[in-house]
Amino acid sequence: MDKLTIISGALFLAADIFAVASLAMPDWIVTEVGGDTRLGLMQTCLTLHKRPSTCYTPSLRPEWLVTLICVFCGCICVTTTVVLILTSIWDRTVTPYAKWVGFVAVIFFCLAAVIFPIGFSQEEIGGAPYQLPNSYQVGISYIFFVMALWTTVISELFASKVCLPHF
Repeated sequence: MDKLTIISGALFLAADIFAVASLAMPDWIVTEVGGDTRLGLMQTCLTLHKRPSTCYTPSLRPEWLVTLICVFCGCICVTTTVVLILTSIWDRTVTPYAKWVGFVAVIFFCLAAVIFPIGFSQEEIGGAPYQLPNSYQVGISYIFFVMALWTTVISELFASKVCLPHF
């Protein structure tokens, strides 16, 4: 296994960790107006006036449901890519499959990144598509998701040997 494949596998693994962490936390959109509100794709948490936090599974609008599906499918593709890269240690013929599955992960993550801001128009937020109100901010979960997206893109460049270092 060459160095670029090892680097690519490590970056894909990091991207997978970022993506799973972004789904696990309810901090995609946050606000402190009227208490602490943390909106996520799998969980939403509310804290009103120093009371204990209440978390529940939200009923997602179609935009965020499609985003959740895309991120989940992207995680599956990235995990599959890591497994294929590890398998390529013993069988080099699976390497092209790892590249293509990684590319599909990039597509799923890009779709999620484009579709997610359309959901800013939902009642809990009160914005418009692609326009988050001033009282709301993107949270750490969204930042982790963007890190997963970019790490996956860079991993794919290494896996496809597009981005070759010049020594």
